[in-house]
Amino acid sequence: MQNNRPGLLRLVLRFVQGMLIGVGAVLPGISGGVLCVVFGIYKPVMELLSDPLRRLRTHLPLLAPVIAGGAVGFLGVARVLAFFLETYPDPSVCLFIGLITGMLPSLFREAGEQGRPAGSWVSLAAAFAVILGLLMGLELFSITIAPNFGWYLFCGFCLALSVIAPGMSFSTLLMPLGLYTPFVDGLGSLRFSILVPAGIGAVVTVICLAKGVDALFDRFYPYAFHAIIGVVLAATLMIVPVSGFTASAGAAAVNGACLAAGVAAALALDRFNSRIPKQD
Repeated sequence: MQNNRPGLLRLVLRFVQGMLIGVGAVLPGISGGVLCVVFGIYKPVMELLSDPLRRLRTHLPLLAPVIAGGAVGFLGVARVLAFFLETYPDPSVCLFIGLITGMLPSLFREAGEQGRPAGSWVSLAAAFAVILGLLMGLELFSITIAPNFGWYLFCGFCLALSVIAPGMSFSTLLMPLGLYTPFVDGLGSLRFSILVPAGIGAVVTVICLAKGVDALFDRFYPYAFHAIIGVVLAATLMIVPVSGFTASAGAAAVNGACLAAGVAAALALDRFNSRIPKQD
């Protein structure tokens, strides 16, 4: 019985990690792919997505609890998240920013796993500048979109991209376009008019891009991951609710507490995760 405990603990941990990946896929500013990286399962996930027929038998035992947890986290949190974002927008976003900030040390460790050549810092700065400029441009011109079938296909594309390209949080693109809240609300309500086009967009994206992204990270690991950090930093900077810290002392205190709670939760999760042996 005692010998089964490490295996059972690892199974439970994978399910919890899957839930957090599912939650992270929905939360603004957080990427499910980043959490896959932090939890040490990004490579097997990409191997499965890029070649599912050949990898299913070898990778399913590892990823089955992650997939189950991801579905629970993704669908379970979507409707609740839509409510909190509409009712308590600033504290919710501050909690998310805290989670992202607390994950940055883990992301930097992963990015430097194969060294940090000088060009990796250039890729970080370039990605930061490009994403920040794009998001500032969207905000400056106040671009909004009327949701329809075609745009929900785009939502599915962004959702899949946030898994196969760590750091590319789909909310980063959808929030400035006004698509994020209706998309998340539709997911939580299990509306087929949203689930079907989003599912089609996600599947097509995985088929078209998974192998290319996997090859990119295999060949240019430090450059790609440092670029991810640049994307994460730029996206996080753009969702900071400045008014939430300047409106009143009470609001600033609440938002600051949510920010600190997010950082503490992410650091605690990283410490817990580091104590569990990773399964090959």
